[in-house]
Order: sequence, then C-alpha cells, then structure tokens
Amino acid sequence: MTRPVLRTTRLRLEPLGDEHLDHLVELDGDPEVMRFLTGRARTRAQVEALQPARTDPAFDQAGIGFWVGFDGDMFIGWWLLTTPDGPEFGGPESVEIGYRLMRAQWRRGYAAEGARELLRYVFEDTSYTRVYADTMAVNVGSRGVMEKIGMAYERTYYATFEHPLPGTEQGEVIYAITREGWTASRSR
Repeated sequence: MTRPVLRTTRLRLEPLGDEHLDHLVELDGDPEVMRFLTGRARTRAQVEALQPARTDPAFDQAGIGFWVGFDGDMFIGWWLLTTPDGPEFGGPESVEIGYRLMRAQWRRGYAAEGARELLRYVFEDTSYTRVYADTMAVNVGSRGVMEKIGMAYERTYYATFEHPLPGTEQGEVIYAITREGWTASRSR
C-alpha cells in the first residue's frame, strides 16, 4: 500500500518527500511552533537529520507516514500517522495522529480539516481500528483540535524528561477514537 494524495475542501495532502525540506526547515525553525515539542526552534541541520526517518519507505508499505498540506500553493504544515511508541499506547490495531502547522495558519481550521481527512482515510482505507493522539496537558490548542475531530480524552500520564518543558508537571494527555466511534459520529 502506498500513501495516497488526500484532498479536502481547501487542502491537498501529499506524501512528504525530500522536495518539501525547505518547508519543514521553516516550520521547525519557529520557536512558537516547537514550544510544546522541543521548547526551541530546530536548525536546518537538525531538520535535515530527521528527514530520512520522516521519508522512510516502510511508512508507504504500512499506508501511514507524513503528509504535507497545501492550500493552493501555500504550505500549511504536515500531518502524520505512525505506529505507537509502546504497548501502553495501543497495539497493532492503533495508529497515532499528529499535526504541525505554520503559525500563520493557526486557528483557521486547517489542523482539524487535515486530521479529519486522515481519520477518514484510516477508517475507510486501512485495517487500523483505533487512532490516538498525545500532547502536553497544557497544549490547549492541540487538545481543542482533538476534541473537534471527535476524539475523546482517555487518560493523563506523567513522563520523565531530561530537559522538561514548562508545563511538563501537568502531564501528557491521550485522546482517541475508534472506527466504531468515528462511524457513529458520522451517522448523526
């Protein structure tokens, strides 16, 4: 299975490739975008070092991975589907969803629009039956997107970090939706 180009009313989501590197450098170079992730901007060299993992052919084989989003020719950000980091986040039926948008595109509905399309893709075109998301409890923007796309709060957990970010003491939250929950929400 290969990742298809996905489309919404405004977005064209295409599989991430090396031709998108300059967009990723700009995105990760904004310290506000990275506030709840690394707490600081990434350098071009750091983004380049991540590129092989982000474009791993194994993603295509599983039908998951990174998509970059455009509204016309304007770069909006990226969306991600990936396998869980450990069994505490789900088994082989689960996939994690994520998104990172240019700051100029925040609060314009793009994050939810792209994430909804990935949910549709997962539940209609793959065998995964559960999608979850993970963020810092203090990241109210990301939590709002999770709720807007129909995900429900599952739990808070506390992780240990070598260099904790402000707000880490409030924990990380998990939100999730199952194929059954997604199907039921669409029939309302």
